[in-house]
Parts: sequence; structure tokens; C-alpha cells
Amino acid sequence: MRLARDTLFGIGRPLGPLYGGLMSLRAAAYRRGWLRRERLRIPVVSVGNLTMGGTGKTPMVVQVVRLLQAMGRQPAVVSRGYGGQARAPVNVVSDGKQILLDAVMAGDEPRLLAESLPGVAVVTGARRAVAARFASDRLGAEVIVLDDGFQHLALHRDLDLVLFKGPEFLGNGRVFPGGDLRESFSALGRASAFVLNDAAPQLSSAGEGFCQRLTAVFPGRPIFRAFFRSGGLQPGNALAATNVIGPCLGFCGLARPEGFRQVLSELVELKGFVTFADHHPYVAGDLTGLVRQAERQGAGALVTTAKDLVKLRELGCPLPLYVLPVELTLPDEFSPLLADLF
Repeated sequence: MRLARDTLFGIGRPLGPLYGGLMSLRAAAYRRGWLRRERLRIPVVSVGNLTMGGTGKTPMVVQVVRLLQAMGRQPAVVSRGYGGQARAPVNVVSDGKQILLDAVMAGDEPRLLAESLPGVAVVTGARRAVAARFASDRLGAEVIVLDDGFQHLALHRDLDLVLFKGPEFLGNGRVFPGGDLRESFSALGRASAFVLNDAAPQLSSAGEGFCQRLTAVFPGRPIFRAFFRSGGLQPGNALAATNVIGPCLGFCGLARPEGFRQVLSELVELKGFVTFADHHPYVAGDLTGLVRQAERQGAGALVTTAKDLVKLRELGCPLPLYVLPVELTLPDEFSPLLADLF
């Protein structure tokens, strides 16, 4: 998979400067008022990234929402709804009282956010300014948390959080289609703060160097370290007991599956590991193939992520199915950043 991606980046490298230039022109058009940018009457917090996928945006959104709730605020989450079939201008995944759309209609991440955040409205829409205004005017939101919003410039944000995942941080450092970056490095000038997710207990030398670069180019912007934490494997269907006994087959549809595989290998006897494309829309045949592979490799159970599980429940699994949910832990110094919004 890595080799194929590097090959595609190599082919696309000549077009990277053109794409980066177009993104810079677009950002300048919003900055100078040539393109309209809507401002809401309530604060907007954006959680996004510069690189393509896999930085932990969904766990970060969950943590930001919970911190806002702890401050006595009523947040709502607004997402594009990538992969979902709902096409209305505003799609209410959850109104804060009940979940209204499944993963097929809502998209896997909005559905997961709705399940992870009871009492919080989750809405999707291609024009997120429209969806955010609906959450504010109709659903009683006091603050909007914009999922994957760094490149969505049509909505003004009061706090722009940009996430990076170690150990790569910037990937190959080139702009798509020649690399991992959605925009050029200079676009980080729009960011309010940076959040680094690095699995190592101590920040790696690459991480230290990256922090120094951020500080040198964007002085005064706070940099926070975040850590993934797992509560252990949990039952994902009725056949699963609370404890996993015996070998398992792991699988997921993530942009960067390597970290999940590493964690699983430390928790269970992993007989095999299957990867699908990010946001993969599972069908019955996928599950049949996974069960057959598990049987061939001597695995008596399947293990996946919470993001994948929301798309699997309706398919029915003849083997015990387990899920490994993860949460993001932020330092205490992060909360004042949110408190300053009010």
C-alpha cells in the first residue's frame, strides 16, 4: 500500500505546485473578501489538518465537545458527511435527543460522533455554513465544532486547530497530488494552535524538530501534545464476551491503519490483518470474506475500530466481533483556549 501511494505521488509530483498555487489563490480570495465568508453569532471551533487523513480528527472533535460541555456550553458538531448518502442541504444525524440517520446515510464519522456524544446535535451538509446556521438557529447550539474544517473557508472560525500525526507529521512534505499535503506549509498561518499526536512517550527527534520549525515560522501559536488512550477491547456484537480468548483477525478501513495494527498486536494474538480503503462502505460480501479468512488462519474472532463498527451492525457477523475504541487525551493547558471563546 505504501509503495503504491509513493508511486502515485511520484506520478503526480509535477502537478503539485499547480494545485498548491490554486489553493493559495483560493485562500487569498477569502482573506481579501473576494469570496464571501459567513460569520455566525456564536463561536466556531474548527478541527482540521494540513495532511491527508489519519491525524485523529474524530477523537479530537469528541474531546473538544466534552470539554465545552464541562464548561456548561451546548455544542453542536457540523461535518461534511463524507461517504454518506444523505444529500439534503442540512442532514440531522442527531438532534441531541435521538440519532436519526444510520452510517449509510450520515457517513461513518458523523454517525460515530453521534453515538459518542449523547445529548449533542450532529448535522452534515455540503455547505457547512448553512448546516452550522441551522444548528445555531434550530437546534440551540451555543458553539459549533467544525469537523475537518481547515480547508472549509466559507465559514468564519474563532479557533482554528490543526492536527498532525507522528512520526511523519508532514508526510513527504509535498502538496497533493505529489504528496500528503492538502495545501502548502504556509497555509498554517491561518491556524490558531497546533496539536501533535505522537504515539511515543517522549516526543521523537523528528517531533522536536517539527515543533521548532512551527515555532520559528509561526511564533506565538501554542503547540499541544495529545495522546491516544484505549479502554481495551469491547464487545461489538452479541456473540462477543467481555474478554477476548484466543486468536483474532483484525481489520479496518483507515487512512493510516498501521497504528491500529500495532496496538492490536499488543493486545491479542493476531492471526492476520486486513485493510480496506478509508471510509470503506462494507457490504455482506466483505464480512463473508473476513470470516473465511479468519477460519483459514485459525482465528475465532474479528476485531475492528469504532469507525468501522458503525457500518457493520446491520450485516450480521457469525463470529464474535470486538471493537477497540480510542480516546484522545489533551493537556490541562488546552482548556483555557476554549474558555477564551466566551
